[in-house]
Amino acid sequence: MQGLSNKNVVVTGGASGIGKASAQRFAEEGAKVIIIDRNGKAIDQTMTELPTLVAGLVADVSDPDAVAQAFTAIDRHFQSIDVLINNAGISIRHAGIRSIEPAQWRQVIDTNLNGIFYVARETLARMQQGVILNMSSVNGLAAFPHYADYNASKAAVLALTRTMAVELAPAIRVNALCPGAVMTPMQQAEYTEEMFAAVNANIPLGRHADPAEIAAFFAFLASDEARFITGHHYVIDGGEIARASA
Repeated sequence: MQGLSNKNVVVTGGASGIGKASAQRFAEEGAKVIIIDRNGKAIDQTMTELPTLVAGLVADVSDPDAVAQAFTAIDRHFQSIDVLINNAGISIRHAGIRSIEPAQWRQVIDTNLNGIFYVARETLARMQQGVILNMSSVNGLAAFPHYADYNASKAAVLALTRTMAVELAPAIRVNALCPGAVMTPMQQAEYTEEMFAAVNANIPLGRHADPAEIAAFFAFLASDEARFITGHHYVIDGGEIARASA
């Protein structure tokens, strides 16, 4: 991709799944990458596997004070930030909306929506020109049962992304990705083999995405090849939401 070499990149949720794949892809593109994740053991493992990364920092994005401390640590490595991959998020499958307790609702919203804002806010204090890419989901576009809190958080990220793009143009481009089913540790923790098979049966391409496929689109949107793209969301779902229910 054009224009990624030597760029300063921050990836949240960077120690597993899509975040880890994104950190690897940007490093392969010649970027200087710092990851943030709440799992310190996973950070250590990722830093071992991807030794070209600049740093790995432990922080829970739902905690604004922890986010501020992480970015103070980033200041020791980067004078400015060129690209933010605002990826960290959580998902908790539940029996239905009647079963969601307020604490669970707050946990999901605090991480998936408020965390996007807290990280973007710290980034904008260090970014005069650049690209911010927020992680949404097809769940923000369609109603997936058992995930009311997750659906709501991801829909809100799309509205926030559009607002950011309009307010921050032309110096900073802001877009969102809406992946469908991706084979991540978060997905594997929630689904049985039977559930995976049922989901894949409803995807025209017949499978879950590999995290590297999502990372590749992040790299494109962050590159100079996408310099006229801002304020939009992009679905990567193997055709899932294009397909009518049987």
